[in-house]
Amino acid sequence: MAFSDQLDFSFRPPDRRVWKVRDLVAAVRTHVEREYVDIWIEGEISNFRNHDSGHIYFTLKDENAQIKMVMFRSSARLLRFRPENGMQIVARGRVTIYEDRGELQISAEYLEPKGAGALQVAFEQLKAKLEAEGLFAAERKKPIPGLPQRIGIVTSPQTAALRDILNILRRRHYSANVLIYPAQVQGEGAGLEVGNGIRYFNKTGIVDVIIVARGGGSAEDLAAFNNEGLARIVANSTIPIISAIGHETDFTIIDFVSDLRAATPSAAAEMVIRSRQEIEEQSESLRKRLGRAMRYRLLMGRQAITELATHGAFGRMMDAINRRQQRLDEFTFRLTQAEQRVLERWRRRFEILSAAVRHYDARRVLSNIRKDLEAQLVDLAAATRNSLLERKVRLGRLATALEALSPLAILERGYALVFDAQGKLLKDAGKARAGEEISARLAKGQVWAVVKRTEER
Repeated sequence: MAFSDQLDFSFRPPDRRVWKVRDLVAAVRTHVEREYVDIWIEGEISNFRNHDSGHIYFTLKDENAQIKMVMFRSSARLLRFRPENGMQIVARGRVTIYEDRGELQISAEYLEPKGAGALQVAFEQLKAKLEAEGLFAAERKKPIPGLPQRIGIVTSPQTAALRDILNILRRRHYSANVLIYPAQVQGEGAGLEVGNGIRYFNKTGIVDVIIVARGGGSAEDLAAFNNEGLARIVANSTIPIISAIGHETDFTIIDFVSDLRAATPSAAAEMVIRSRQEIEEQSESLRKRLGRAMRYRLLMGRQAITELATHGAFGRMMDAINRRQQRLDEFTFRLTQAEQRVLERWRRRFEILSAAVRHYDARRVLSNIRKDLEAQLVDLAAATRNSLLERKVRLGRLATALEALSPLAILERGYALVFDAQGKLLKDAGKARAGEEISARLAKGQVWAVVKRTEER
């Protein structure tokens, strides 16, 4: 048999399958997505880009490798924080292939910061942003009314926090009116409802102060009060707002934006209104202070008057007035005594004559004597009246002269008494020196001055 007859020519090479690029990428994508459906991966964010469509794109890398990441809008809008370049995160999603570029990527459904919760990171980011805008500044805080008549409360009607607030307000000041705006305080729609309550009270203007209240809870429960939109509504409120969210150790964004933060809802009720007893005690304290101040002013005024009364110049004036008054009293006394002596002398003379006449029975003589006596008495009375009138006129002139000599009368005519620094009366301009302090007593009050120059005449 020939060698050629021994060869088997039945072997044929396999048929080649030529893939289209898209088909191959699609097949690999299907295989990859089936194998890596739900994975967790961690790394550092770089090349972060937030698209106008709401999708976010970034690269997740470590020391040795990197991979593209995409998070579509439906998942991205649920993020509690804002991803940034350089942030270490943990992502959950599925591996896929972007067919147009043939790139391996991960479609993320959930992100969280590594080492810190997403809520805490979102809280810190929003806090830094609003603080930089000045929404936490003390100068923009509005004062809380001391005794509001109408109090608005934004909270859930079923919360124990509302019952605590109402009990305290009823006990401390029963006359206060309370208006409640019911709103969710937990969940996705809580921030919107609370904001609507604040807007309602601002639009109507029916309350003097607003309390936003909620009891304690976890960070997730209080997340509605870390909403940026709600924080800006609180900041723009024209009515003072008291934030009473959670317990004393709980802090939310609106605690920093509101006009006053209360540690608890009960504390907010204590802050928003003072009890009637406190008002009465304050009024009594003010009354006592006013009484002490009035007594002090009266004491100081009395002391000033006493000092003026004991001044040497006024003492000398009063002495001169008193001496003249004493002389006037003496003249009056002497005149009265003289008048009594004259009358007594004439009375005794009449009695002597009457006794002598009783021994005679001559009625005509007696009648003549009586007529003479009556005429003399008339003359005496007239002379006495004239004498008294003259003395009265003289006393009037003396009193007028005495009053004219009174220094106080001189002061009423516009004159003044000038004293040197030692309190001595100045009569000579040459005795006063330039720069020396002098005082002048006027009809009403006293003034102090400094000598600029002197001129002798």
